[in-house]
Amino acid sequence: MSSRITCEVRTTAPVAVVRLSGVLDLCTMRSVHQALDGALADQPESLVVDLAEVDVEDRLALSVFAAAARRAEEWPAVPVVLCAPSPVAARWLAESTTCRVVPVSADCTEATRVAGATAALRMRARLEPVAEACRRARELVTDACTRWNLPEASGPAALVLSELVGNVVRHAGTPMQVTVTLRRPYLHLAVVDGSRAQARPGGTDLRAEGGRGLLLVRELAQRWGSVPAGPGKAVWAMLPAT
Repeated sequence: MSSRITCEVRTTAPVAVVRLSGVLDLCTMRSVHQALDGALADQPESLVVDLAEVDVEDRLALSVFAAAARRAEEWPAVPVVLCAPSPVAARWLAESTTCRVVPVSADCTEATRVAGATAALRMRARLEPVAEACRRARELVTDACTRWNLPEASGPAALVLSELVGNVVRHAGTPMQVTVTLRRPYLHLAVVDGSRAQARPGGTDLRAEGGRGLLLVRELAQRWGSVPAGPGKAVWAMLPAT
């Protein structure tokens, strides 16, 4: 991180707090973006960004927080809350589009409460890259949809998650973490594996379990994508929560 701005990440379950200190401008916003990405890669339940010790020198640099919030909305589907901006930064935030995307609280205690209150429902499983992983993924998402009363989402979500897991089994070959998250209006599905290799479209046998790959994901998901996550990547998809 730039010597003009530093970052400290502190996790107080279920909230991760990123405390920034220094100057935020167009030169240092890249470092802030990387720090926020790193904090999100740990998949906290929610993320609070403490601006109490930040001197904002360029109002355009505040867009880094809106970008992080939009990324977090897709994966890992967590709320982002800003807290304790200086009076000048608070005014600039209010005048920009950032506040439409990211809530702003006066202090860290209030921000942590807000973030915790808006944390999503979530179920996770750790799977090995074996043939039965697709079945276990379907069971996980079916159980989640039953608990959360999402009968119409259950079938499509089970297909999508099975394909994401099957892609890891066929191509990455690493253990994976599977996450099902309800953050209305979407049901978020994500698979994090240990390979940085780009997700591939699918297998050659379209009748095989998990053989249709990302072609089917494109058809069923509202949005989907892939982002670096720690030593590997996360492939995520969003479906209407109905």
